[in-house]
Amino acid sequence: MRATELADGLGVHLVCAFVDPSGYLAEFDAAGTRTAGYIDPQPNPESLFPAADVRSALQAVLGIPGDTWSLRVLNGSVPEALARLADSTGASAIVVGGPRHGALATLSRLLEQSVSARLMRIQRRPVIVVPAP
Repeated sequence: MRATELADGLGVHLVCAFVDPSGYLAEFDAAGTRTAGYIDPQPNPESLFPAADVRSALQAVLGIPGDTWSLRVLNGSVPEALARLADSTGASAIVVGGPRHGALATLSRLLEQSVSARLMRIQRRPVIVVPAP
């Protein structure tokens, strides 16, 4: 919701993103097409939430996608995918949610940098972190 308020206040189009970390995308396929596949043959709980459900949830809050917002479905590492999307769209900033709470989220942060911390290291545009409710 905060990203929507920010985009509205700046008069810019909001590009929402759903990243499936278990997938990969062959962006420069020889035939000129984009193909997606999975690195891990085991089902990933994060990939079991279909992008169509994400779009429906966003549409319930933001209305019909169009002039004010759109959704992009990406694959691979979350920070790298978001940075590529920001580069390709000429984004003025990237807005991400703050760290999740709970033991599993804490363990995950010990093993791997947060999305916002990694984004700040790999690209130059501002990263706005919205605290968890």
